[in-house]
Amino acid sequence: MQAIRHAEDRGLANFGWLDSRHTFSFGHYYDPQHMGFGPLRVINEDRVTPGQGFATHGHSDMEIISYVLDGALEHNDSLGTGSVIRPGDVQRMSAGTGVRHSEYNASKTDPVHFLQIWVLPEKNGLEPSYEQKSFSDEDKQGRLLLVGSRDGRNGSVTIHQDVDLYSSLLSDGDKVSHSLAAGRKGWLQVARGSVVLNGEQLYPGDGVAIEGPSDILIEGSDDAEILLFDMGQ
Repeated sequence: MQAIRHAEDRGLANFGWLDSRHTFSFGHYYDPQHMGFGPLRVINEDRVTPGQGFATHGHSDMEIISYVLDGALEHNDSLGTGSVIRPGDVQRMSAGTGVRHSEYNASKTDPVHFLQIWVLPEKNGLEPSYEQKSFSDEDKQGRLLLVGSRDGRNGSVTIHQDVDLYSSLLSDGDKVSHSLAAGRKGWLQVARGSVVLNGEQLYPGDGVAIEGPSDILIEGSDDAEILLFDMGQ
């Protein structure tokens, strides 16, 4: 089974400084048919104007992943972490028992475009933690590169949940495949460009829910960047 969540059907929040598209219910956007998928709870596609951002606020019991597409995102938190996240970086913050953080566009002249992803942790009450790693375009080109996993294998960031997160850059004619086992859930998010998934044409912002067992074939049809989640129930 695969079910497409079209980009134009997502929730919308626009505050002038922030243009955000919500794949799943978030904030003032509520859709009981789209509350998440497996442990995947939030995929927000955010565009923040220069010099603006999210003031200090709190989270708990959530794995929060930031994935920058264009520009630079400045992060500061109550763990004492301060960093700038750029394209190629994957940041994971485990909110656990509680953490406060802020996120701002690091540039005074250029917008920042990024995905904010929330994953429910395997258990509540984890010790808050932070991790950030960089992955080159060369390593993602034409292949599915593991960038997040429960055990942090192959240099990926550690996600405290049964989730393997892959990133890929696909040019026209590139093909990647993945086998989703029985009892697993998959989610494909098209971050930019367009791809064909098992014969279905997808466009920027589209997402697809996939139930295993399934053989997944993804073909690039326009320079694309995708994220693929392979998850437990």
